[in-house]
Amino acid sequence: MFASPHSGRVYLKSFLESSQLTPLQLRKSEDAFIDKLFTPAPDHGAPLLRAHFPRAYVDANREPFELDPAMFDGPLPAFVNTTSPRISAGLGTIPKVVSSGEDIYGDKIHFADARARIEACHVPYHEALRGLIAVTRKRFGGCLLIDCHSMPSVGGPIDRDPGLKRVDMVLGDRHGLSAAPAVTNHVERILKDLGFRTTRNNPYAGGFTTREYGRPKDGVHALQIEINRAIYMDENRIEPGEGMAALGQGVERLIAALAGMDPGLLKP
Repeated sequence: MFASPHSGRVYLKSFLESSQLTPLQLRKSEDAFIDKLFTPAPDHGAPLLRAHFPRAYVDANREPFELDPAMFDGPLPAFVNTTSPRISAGLGTIPKVVSSGEDIYGDKIHFADARARIEACHVPYHEALRGLIAVTRKRFGGCLLIDCHSMPSVGGPIDRDPGLKRVDMVLGDRHGLSAAPAVTNHVERILKDLGFRTTRNNPYAGGFTTREYGRPKDGVHALQIEINRAIYMDENRIEPGEGMAALGQGVERLIAALAGMDPGLLKP
């Protein structure tokens, strides 16, 4: 099964009015068009879950309440995680900055607003994801979740690889914790056979989704895939590029190969 938590592009008027950034600046945080690239998944019998809400509004690849207290006009409840590395980078469940580093808000925001967003977007997204994993595992005895993302072609100032050009695709399995090595090897082999330059866990090893759901010993494997934006889109204009069609063909071949894989590879 496939999930795209960061390709949403439905921007509420109230959110745009609360931000000090332009719509184009906000869209710099999108994994733009990733959901479109993986649209063929259901044609091959694999469900595709995608968020319609944008990452700059609510980040579904974070804990439910991973928030920066400096963003808010009052104290946060005790259950909120305020100390993760993602928060210090400004990239919590309600992001403080877009991926290029600009602050989204000019003023502090209310926790009640953040909670309403999380309950309306983050909670149902993960309820759907858990349900799909359970159904897939029950039917096949195991489940492979591909968490679909895109990455800037060059490492940014808050990344582990600032200023460095990136390969075509990065696979993140949390260094073998969220997916069995045999599963990651299988996916990597398919991508390399398709001509993509790949690497593992550097600079991205996986996020909340892989950490929360990847349980290889229980037959649930979660693998994050990051696709270099330069090979399919204009990163500045947020528009599809000349490589979109060719990449789409490659992604569909990947989907077809994974849909036809031996389910026994996924069983504990």
